Amino acid sequence: MSLPYLAGYPAHLLDRVQALLERDKLGDWLQRRYPDRHDIQTDRALYDYVMARKQRYLKNATTPAKVLYDNQLDLIGGTLGSNTFASRVQGGKLKRKNEIRVASLFRDAPEAFLEMIVVHELAHLKVKDHDKAFYQLCCHMLGDYHQLEFDLRVWLTWREQR
Repeated sequence: MSLPYLAGYPAHLLDRVQALLERDKLGDWLQRRYPDRHDIQTDRALYDYVMARKQRYLKNATTPAKVLYDNQLDLIGGTLGSNTFASRVQGGKLKRKNEIRVASLFRDAPEAFLEMIVVHELAHLKVKDHDKAFYQLCCHMLGDYHQLEFDLRVWLTWREQR
């Protein structure tokens, strides 16, 4: 069985996930680890959620013009959130606005996974590339960022297999 969301992880972790999948226990494991769901269902609530984290960790970063759930994001391509920048000419000035979009499936995800995606997209306000500085910023905003990223990938695998 293929585990596309977990490519690049060590074999011993993949074997554990595979074993839980084969025994139909992966969903139970995830439910025990992440029992809480969130009530952030609207774009407005998501905007407030993102802005609270931005204000706490990135006060001097650009404020996104929009934050919304997007059901067009491509999970196959691995896009769970996006941070786009658009430059427009207004009068004699060049105005730059950005948007944060989060895949709609996170409406039904554990809050920890939504928070991980939000932290990831907020980090892109400061650091564009996925480099060491980017991941250090993610870990500054969310201490267990790497564990949550792995668990999110396990959750996506489970969702696809059920």
